[in-house]
Amino acid sequence: MKIRSDILRVYREVHSWVGICAGLLLFVAFFAGAISMFEQPLQSLTTPRLDMPAAVPLSRTPELLDQIFRAYPQARQNYTVVLAPDRSLPGRVAWPVRPPHGHDFGPLLVATLAPDGALVVRQQAVAPVAHFIDMLHQKLGLPLPQSISRPVMGIVALLYGLALLSGVIIFLPTLVRNLFAFRLGEGSRKFWLDLHYLLGFFSLPFHIVMALTSVVFAFHDPIFAVQGRLFGGPPASHAPIHAASRSLDSEQQGAPALLAPDELVEALNKAAPGFTPTTLAYSRNGHGGMMLRVSGQDSRYSLRGPTAGFATVDPATGRILSSDYLPGHQKAGFAILTVFFALHFGSFGGTATRWGYVVLGLAGAVMFYTGNRLWVNARQRREKAAGLSQDSLSTRLLARLTPGWATGCVAGCAVILAAGYAVPDVMTGDNVEGVYYAVFLASIFFFIIRSPTTKNSSTNKK
Repeated sequence: MKIRSDILRVYREVHSWVGICAGLLLFVAFFAGAISMFEQPLQSLTTPRLDMPAAVPLSRTPELLDQIFRAYPQARQNYTVVLAPDRSLPGRVAWPVRPPHGHDFGPLLVATLAPDGALVVRQQAVAPVAHFIDMLHQKLGLPLPQSISRPVMGIVALLYGLALLSGVIIFLPTLVRNLFAFRLGEGSRKFWLDLHYLLGFFSLPFHIVMALTSVVFAFHDPIFAVQGRLFGGPPASHAPIHAASRSLDSEQQGAPALLAPDELVEALNKAAPGFTPTTLAYSRNGHGGMMLRVSGQDSRYSLRGPTAGFATVDPATGRILSSDYLPGHQKAGFAILTVFFALHFGSFGGTATRWGYVVLGLAGAVMFYTGNRLWVNARQRREKAAGLSQDSLSTRLLARLTPGWATGCVAGCAVILAAGYAVPDVMTGDNVEGVYYAVFLASIFFFIIRSPTTKNSSTNKK
C-alpha cells in the first residue's frame, strides 16, 4: 500500500506526540488492569485468615440468622448470605460494621455456628491491596479523586484511540516487510521498533476495544442516563449491592416471611437454569421493604460486572423481579450493552479468557514502554544531527522518567502484593497507598539521578 510521504510524516508526528502524552499513564492502566483480572482471588489471598469454625450448611442459615438478629439487631438492615464462603468471607452470613456508603470497603462482621450451636462472630477487614490495584488501573496511576481522574482517563482514552489510528496508517506501507521482522543485533532503535510493531499489530482489536470502552467508562453517567431512557430499568451497572435492587411493591412488603436461602437458590435454579448464585444480598429501603439482589455467574453468557451478573428477586417468593443484568435473560438492548462491558472486563469465556486478557494487558504495557523508548531514540538522533554535544533537558528527563515510571509501577504492585500476603494485618488502605507510591517515587528518583550507563552514540546505533 502506497501512502504519500508528507501524509505519513504528519501521522508519524501525531502518533509520536499523542503517544508521549498518554504512554506512561497507559502503561500503569494496562499493567494494573492485567493484575486486576484476578482481583477476587488476590483479595482472598491477601485477606487475614480468621480463626472460626467452618460455615454452617445452607439449610441451617435461618437458625444462624435468628441468632444474629437477636445479638445484632442492626444486621437486619443490610446483610449478605454467602453461598460460596472463602478466605475473605469464611462465614455463611456477613454484614457491615457501619452502614455502607458508596463503594465502601470498610470492615465486615462474618458469622457461623460453633459445633454446639453457639453463635460465632468475627470482624473481617476487607483486604485493600487488590482493590487498590484495580483503582490504580482506573485512575491511570494518578493519586487523585475519581471525580478528577475519570475525565482525565476519558481524555487519555481519546488520545489513545488517535494514536491507534495514526499508528495503523504509519505501519500499513511496510506491513509485509516489517510484520515479522525482529532485528536483535542491529541496535536498540530497531529492536524497540520491531517489538512495538509486533505487539501493536497483533493486539490491535484488543486495543480498539479498550479505547472505546474506556471512553464509555469515563463518561458513563450521561451514557447510563441515556440507557435508562431508551431501555428502562436502573440507570447504573456498578452501584453497590445494597443500593441497586428494586424494592418490593406495597403488597409484597406485607408478606409475613421470607423464603429460606436454600429455597431461594432452588427457585432460582428453576427460573434461570445455568445461573450459579454466589451471594444473596438483603437490604431494606427507606420504607422498610426488604430488597434482594442475587449475584452469580453463568459461563455460557457475558457478565455485566467484572465477575458477576445480577438479578433482583422477590425474597418472599423467589420470583425474578428484574433480569436486566441477569446473564441469558436480558432484553436485546441490555444484552448488547452487556457485551460491550464484558469485552472490557474479560467477563466471558471463563478463566481462559481472563488469562488471555492478562497476556494482552502486559503486552500492551510493553508496547507503551517501547513507544516512549522509540521517541527518546528519535529525539537523540535529531539532536545529535543538529550538532548538540549532549541530549537536551527534555530528552534526558523522558529517557530517565520512562524506565523509572515503568519500574516503579511494576515494583510497587509487587511489593504491596507480597506485603499483603505476608503481613495482611499491617496493609490497611492508607498503608497500601503509602507503600506503593513510596516505591514508585523512589524508582523514578533513582533513574533520574543515576549516571547514564551508555553514551549517547550507543543509543543511536543503527
